[in-house]
Amino acid sequence: MIDATLLPIGDGLRTLRPLSSRDAERYAAGSQDPLVRKYGHLPEPEYTPEAVARLADDVVPRHLRAGDLALLSIVDDAGTFLGSLVLFDVTDSTAEVGFWLHPDSRGLGHSAAALELAAALAVRSGLSEMTARTSTSNSSSRRCLERSGFNRTGIDVGRTPSGEHIELAHYRRHLE
Repeated sequence: MIDATLLPIGDGLRTLRPLSSRDAERYAAGSQDPLVRKYGHLPEPEYTPEAVARLADDVVPRHLRAGDLALLSIVDDAGTFLGSLVLFDVTDSTAEVGFWLHPDSRGLGHSAAALELAAALAVRSGLSEMTARTSTSNSSSRRCLERSGFNRTGIDVGRTPSGEHIELAHYRRHLE
């Protein structure tokens, strides 16, 4: 289970914290980016600022209390939303991670750093591994996962959180 009392968690340049209603505008805008739409596989087909605020105010705290889902914002030191990182399918020992960045936040190392913060959160929560899946055509995500200590464990056709069936590369990272 994810221990929400460990949040926020940061590295001095960026922080992972629960999604907040103050992130709604940038989250909604970022979710409309063509690359996020193609590779993010978000569960909902469209996110309005109002829908994101409802998620932040209802779904996020409920699941953080249960420890079974962490819908987190990647933010800079000014609190600006840079992207989203989600820990889901949480068990006593593992969690799957998914992430995406707002288009104006790419290329600055935020994804890799957010994955390190997520790993630290997972370890402190008592988890021993994280998994990830990404489209085999998403070379940026594959490279980021591999540079972040994830090992590819296989490729198959699977269902994404958005419900699509695509060819997915599966990854696993053992945590210490």
